[in-house]
Amino acid sequence: MSLVEQQLGLTSLQDGTAIQFAVAGSGPPAIYVPGWVSHLELGWAVPAERQFYEGLADGRTLVRYDRPGCGLSGRTSRTDVVELESEVLHAVATAVGADRFDLVGASFGAPLAVRWAARHPTSVSHLVLYGGWVVGDAVASPAMREHVLGLVDQHWGFASDVLTEIFAPDADAGFRAMFSRYQRESASAAWAHQLLAACYDIDVSDDLSRIRAPTSVIHRQDDRAVPLAEGERLAAGIDGATLAVLTGRTHIPFAGDTHSVLNAMRRGLGLPALDRGTPPTLTPHQTRVAALVAQGWSNRQIAEELVISERTAESHVERIRARLGFRSRAQVAAWYVASNVVE
Repeated sequence: MSLVEQQLGLTSLQDGTAIQFAVAGSGPPAIYVPGWVSHLELGWAVPAERQFYEGLADGRTLVRYDRPGCGLSGRTSRTDVVELESEVLHAVATAVGADRFDLVGASFGAPLAVRWAARHPTSVSHLVLYGGWVVGDAVASPAMREHVLGLVDQHWGFASDVLTEIFAPDADAGFRAMFSRYQRESASAAWAHQLLAACYDIDVSDDLSRIRAPTSVIHRQDDRAVPLAEGERLAAGIDGATLAVLTGRTHIPFAGDTHSVLNAMRRGLGLPALDRGTPPTLTPHQTRVAALVAQGWSNRQIAEELVISERTAESHVERIRARLGFRSRAQVAAWYVASNVVE
């Protein structure tokens, strides 16, 4: 199986904040607006998430980014999260030379994409919204919002576990462990709190009628994080929008029946459905080396454990990185944990 490679790029906002973005695939541009937190490298290391992005990049030049304060992008002291996102989208689109593009928004990315499409109607070719909402107040009760925000503030480690259970209740142990870590490594507790508060505060009711792009709304029937009623409100408020209701209760698009979500998104982009792909695999020996990398072992420690030279251990790690299409040991570690290869 030939791997789709992602190429990292860097741009900046007017205030100098560094924005990291990634480009994969070929074809007309499609910009993916992430959920509340993201990490371009760790996300690319999670097998299910990578396959999901590779599927979107089949027929499109897929552009993803880390917003300020997340993943590989620079930090910011600003608190106007929604306005900041518009500046980030503009900077990323400019950096890749895209005056007109498809826009895909998942979770928090959905209302943010709605806001952009309403304010920049001529820039959007197709709008695809997954797991989104119109009014943040409808996502959770005031008591639940206060509880979750308090957890993120005071116990970010435990909160990331709780949120993983909400976002991906049907995922296996490997995915849940990886996604909890993914959230913690994507943003600090303070910034995660700020972003989650913005999720609850956003209201795009007045934006829906201004959208002109062909729009596809996708929602899982029993989404535990965002009620289906919000997806229905999105579709009802946007002229000509279609609504695809899929089975399942998982909120994260690349968990659960990812393939159904992927093909619903592809339909929204005017692309044909894809067959299920096969992720890259390692040999048993390479898997053992990856397990040691996941434990944080150095090449010297791996060499001593396997009774090989340090140079040979380094070569094993490099071959693993090449086979999986990764740039760093952290990605190998993330891949191993998410794959749950050995209990």
